Amino acid sequence: MEFPKAEVETLWAPWRFEYFERSGTPDFLAEAARASDDAAHLVLLRRKNCFLIMNRYPYSVGHLMVVPYRKVRELRDLGENEIAELFSLVVRGQELLRQVMKAQGFNIGINVGECAGAGVPDHLHIHVVPRWSGDTNFMPVLAGTRVLSQSLHDLYEKLKAAETGLDEPK
Repeated sequence: MEFPKAEVETLWAPWRFEYFERSGTPDFLAEAARASDDAAHLVLLRRKNCFLIMNRYPYSVGHLMVVPYRKVRELRDLGENEIAELFSLVVRGQELLRQVMKAQGFNIGINVGECAGAGVPDHLHIHVVPRWSGDTNFMPVLAGTRVLSQSLHDLYEKLKAAETGLDEPK
């Protein structure tokens, strides 16, 4: 049997398209920003300028996003208060994931522009993806399958409960 080199060199994530197809609008972030039912939209925490939300189609369990309420394409389009609050919520999200999921590390990133992978190019957001030593496995490589060990709603409830118990960041 020949090694499946083409499959290993290509990162396929067709499951992410389901989110945009089902939502009816590619800007699910603006919809979540306006929503009053936080649990239905997986919003964990709201501040004056930004909010913390779980990614409905995560790269790994616990994948969060920090989103400004205002739709902007670039970091330079945000005000100083928005930038400070955005990164304050990144820190808050990390603390939640450390406490609830015992995350050992994080991938934190911003995809600016469609060519950089931004799924919603006109609504900037920051990804906070928890990581653990040895958390990669053979399933995505050999079977094209991701193994997510916890349901979104179960994790939402745990993160939400933990959020109320965390001290405010300094």
